[in-house]
Amino acid sequence: MWPLTALLLLVPSSGQAATLEKPILSLHPPWTTIFKGERVTLRCDGYHPLLLELRPISTLWYLGHLLLPSHKKSIEVQTPGVYRCQTRGAPVSDPIHLSVSNDWLILQVPYAAVFEGEPLVLRCRGWYDKPVYKLHYYHEGRAVRYFHASANYSVPQARAGDSGRYQCSGTMRLPVESAPMFSAKVAVTVQELFPAPVLTVTGRAEARGGVAVRCETRLHPHRRDTPLQFAFYKYSRPVRRFDWGAEYTVPEPEVDELESYWCEAATATRSVRKRSPWLQLAGRGSALPSASSTAQAPRAAALAPGGQPLSFRKPPVSRSAPSVTSVPNATSPGLQGPAGRAPTARPPACALPAPSEPPAGALKPDVDLLLQEMQLLKGLLSRVVLELKEPPAFPEPRATLQTPAPRFAASPGAPETTAVES
Repeated sequence: MWPLTALLLLVPSSGQAATLEKPILSLHPPWTTIFKGERVTLRCDGYHPLLLELRPISTLWYLGHLLLPSHKKSIEVQTPGVYRCQTRGAPVSDPIHLSVSNDWLILQVPYAAVFEGEPLVLRCRGWYDKPVYKLHYYHEGRAVRYFHASANYSVPQARAGDSGRYQCSGTMRLPVESAPMFSAKVAVTVQELFPAPVLTVTGRAEARGGVAVRCETRLHPHRRDTPLQFAFYKYSRPVRRFDWGAEYTVPEPEVDELESYWCEAATATRSVRKRSPWLQLAGRGSALPSASSTAQAPRAAALAPGGQPLSFRKPPVSRSAPSVTSVPNATSPGLQGPAGRAPTARPPACALPAPSEPPAGALKPDVDLLLQEMQLLKGLLSRVVLELKEPPAFPEPRATLQTPAPRFAASPGAPETTAVES
């Protein structure tokens, strides 16, 4: 008799049962269509724990929604329908659709899913394995292969374009050669192993410099153990050939040319090979770390600081006598400039901040400064009006005609700029 401790070791814990994967249901021979009267074997491979009595736990078999009486790991069947199996603590397996035909000619396809890069084999079979002559295979109604006698149609490395409806036709000697016979159409689906990769920016590589990019894709859950290799390109030039790493560091001098990069993912045998689109950036520098975007903020603040007081450019003012260059409509003959040049009027100019709403606390200082400027302009205009009413006497004429000292003339130099500070 077994000791109690040994018996307890045979009972799976609840945590172990909760993580069990679904069992794998297989078909032997591996064809989903058989002739009437033939039998095939179904096998359920999964976790089979033992009871305390050390007897194998029962395997549950389903035909549609009907529970079959057998509890063995393998059963023989000849009834068409959808079969599933289940073991203790595990979910139900994936289904197998079994078809039974009474035709002279059938097209047999694999029961298991076919993935990209894997071989696809189709078999055109005659009744009781009679030889088939003048054999044609059709894909979506188009003849794709011809054989003189019975042979399988094989695609060494299937692609998504190989999916579709297949059919075969041929003749048999019963005992003389018959007319061409056609099988029923069978749908075949080639599963995608992994989608086309996408090249994305993951961040800056501080240690080596530059920007790190990653070639991202995902394997089908049923083929998640398939190893993939990755290559990286700049335009049509490979910058790193195929290896197991999915990341690549773009050198710092080439960071501005990120949009010229793309990557490629492939299986180790290169049976499946897919390339990504060009690296897409939402905006200039948007895919890079925030350091590049924050560097623009001080520059914007220097161009348009919030709450900065208004600044005015005023015309030059002579220290000895008021300048008349600020009066645009001066027509008095005693106010002519040198060499008949008309006085140039330069109205005050101001530089406004960027068109954004000023802060609440910056409105009052701007108004006060504007009032001060208006008072200053008022004083200047008053002095100019007084000068127009009482023009000074001109100097005595001399032997040589010379232009007087630039008392009333506009200075030909650049106007003096006075900044008003708060």
